[in-house]
Amino acid sequence: MARSQDKSASRPALTASRTAWLSVDRLYLVLAATLVWQNARVFYGSLKGQTEQVMLWFDPDRYQAVIHGAQTAPWSAPLDDVFIHFDFARAIAQGHPFEWIAGNGYSSGGTSLLYPFVLAFGYLAGYDDLNLMHFAAVVACVTTLGTLLAAKRLFSRLPGYSVLLIPPIFFSVGALDWSLWSGMEVALFLGLWGLCYVAWDELMGLIARGKATRGLVVYFGLACALLVASRPEAAPLVAVFAVWCAVGWVKLGERRSAVLGLLLIGGPGACVVIGHMLANHFLTGSSSAAGALAKLEMHHPYMTGSEVWQSWLFFLKYQFMRLSDYHFGAPVLGMVGSGFLLWPLGLLALVFERTRRPAILLWISIVVWVALVALNGQVRWQNERYCMPAVAWLLLSVALGLGGAIEWALRRSPHNNQPRSLGLRLAVSGGLVTVMTVFFVGQSPRFIDQVWFFGRAARNILEQHVRAASALRKAKPPLHRVLLSDAGAIPYVSGLPAFDLIGLGGYGGLPIAGASRQGVGAAIELLEYIPPKDLPDIMALYPSWWGDFVVWFGRQVDEFPVRGNVICGGASKVIYVPRWTPLLHSGEPITALPTQRVVDTIDLADVINEKAHQVSWDRPAQGYVTMKLLPDARNPINDLWDAGRLISTNMSLHFTARSFSPGQGHGAALLIRTAPAEPAELEVLYQGQLIETVHILPTDRWQEHRVTLPQTTSSMELTLRPLSGEVFVFHVFAIEDAAPTLGTLPVLIEAP
Repeated sequence: MARSQDKSASRPALTASRTAWLSVDRLYLVLAATLVWQNARVFYGSLKGQTEQVMLWFDPDRYQAVIHGAQTAPWSAPLDDVFIHFDFARAIAQGHPFEWIAGNGYSSGGTSLLYPFVLAFGYLAGYDDLNLMHFAAVVACVTTLGTLLAAKRLFSRLPGYSVLLIPPIFFSVGALDWSLWSGMEVALFLGLWGLCYVAWDELMGLIARGKATRGLVVYFGLACALLVASRPEAAPLVAVFAVWCAVGWVKLGERRSAVLGLLLIGGPGACVVIGHMLANHFLTGSSSAAGALAKLEMHHPYMTGSEVWQSWLFFLKYQFMRLSDYHFGAPVLGMVGSGFLLWPLGLLALVFERTRRPAILLWISIVVWVALVALNGQVRWQNERYCMPAVAWLLLSVALGLGGAIEWALRRSPHNNQPRSLGLRLAVSGGLVTVMTVFFVGQSPRFIDQVWFFGRAARNILEQHVRAASALRKAKPPLHRVLLSDAGAIPYVSGLPAFDLIGLGGYGGLPIAGASRQGVGAAIELLEYIPPKDLPDIMALYPSWWGDFVVWFGRQVDEFPVRGNVICGGASKVIYVPRWTPLLHSGEPITALPTQRVVDTIDLADVINEKAHQVSWDRPAQGYVTMKLLPDARNPINDLWDAGRLISTNMSLHFTARSFSPGQGHGAALLIRTAPAEPAELEVLYQGQLIETVHILPTDRWQEHRVTLPQTTSSMELTLRPLSGEVFVFHVFAIEDAAPTLGTLPVLIEAP
């Protein structure tokens, strides 16, 4: 690898063929910029037209001002997830990077490390509140144009005119355009991928000539790091870039350059991934990001390895069928499957020698991305936006394949240096025109649907989320904190601190995403770690998402329905005033005697407590989380809420209880809190030896079964194993004192 001082020697002279490209370059730039502008204008025009309807319904005075030009209409976004980026961007602008909300602490819930920093520039420049969507649109337009300019490199071995195929084909699929203009990071990600491709193509050419410079390699590595920072799923793509370059050096016998190149190209991106994982581990307790914990099937607590594999295969097939059979086109003249035409057209680029190398890279990118997306259990939602980078690469491959086919048909035959027959050229041209006509005709209604869908989705978010947030912002007296289940527009527009039950936001390093995946009760358990004075004083939730929780803890005070819902998680966002009294004494035993003290508490379904007590299971999946609200016999006016786990006869629960006084005569015992729905027998074991069998009777009240421990050590590994029936175990309290115990009969707490 040559040093950067030799850079000038590596620049090839401007050739006549390069000069011929200049006029095509100008035409291409005009075409690409025009299509970017017009395509964005169509989608944002749909957004503007439909969001104005919200003002017509709810703010007619402002609507009149807008149509007369006195005011501008508010913009929204077609996805609530866009506002998660806005939340992070605002926190960055306020001096709190990597926080969902300033003051909530570090959060791993952002799907992109880089994108919120880009948006933060807009926020600081005055694009605050809903106007930040305007800046996101500017970023999308600029980076999409950058993608198209970079894509010209794919055609470097084809005639200059062939690049004119790229823009119309790239924008031909409405679902991709929807994602590009949505305000998410897709456009930025594709722009950075284009930057990396140009650097890779340049470097590969220099490697082949033995003139690669260290400066270009470092630049390439930094570009790859930005790509990974925009989407961590890009790490395998960076590995492909790095390994391909290393193979080029190895073929020339430059093994030292190959190793150094691997480090300089792949190293920065690897540092981004590893650094993010370490930050997550030390600040949240899990190296995986909150989004991965909430969405990836491999993190599903109740799925076996075989079930995860079957899910992955299902989502592979789903992506192929959903894209081909729906997003790529509607039936044409009764033909089913016009959208399937894109795949063979994309593969066409692998046939021709002049397009094969970039086509291989595109197809590796497609396959890797689709395989990664198949791990995501939410790939079916949000207009399949997770698949869209692969769609972009497929469309580029289609354009490349068409360009290669046209060049092959017009090029002279290598056998006799004569032009190919007129019949062959007409056949190739006619076939390509026919196939593309069928595709465009099939895609046309889908494109129109996507334009409408874009505006309607933005209207839905404005009508429900933004209106609910505006009401919370204007509440009197001012609110303190809102509990919600979507970390997007509500905290951004309301300006309120928030607690997100899904976990894509963050609060004090609590493992909310992992807990929420366990079940509603596990997410609610984490509220017990919040000081009572900081508990949310308002809730904005979809009732259908959270079962009995909203009934038990909330009093409805407002509701924000949405008309013609296509994107929101429910027909109505409901506002509740919460009551947290049932939570306050959940961690205290009901039947402990005044002479006894609690030495340890194992709180089932509390993921933090379970980890601290080494809770484990004899089967791969954990016990399902359940929750109950029953009378508290210590104060009959109040209810007591608790979450626990279901243990059945095919599983055993292991845990470690600590802080006992070693020896005998301390009155050591366990209090096992249950609320059984059926009779059951539960064995309690210490180091595999049976201590006692507890007979559990069904009753709609809290039970705490006392199990005497004959001898204790400071730390005891205990097991609960049902002999019959199913047992809901909520708490295990380790207690001791010098007084005699009451035996092993269950103490039943009668409701008044």
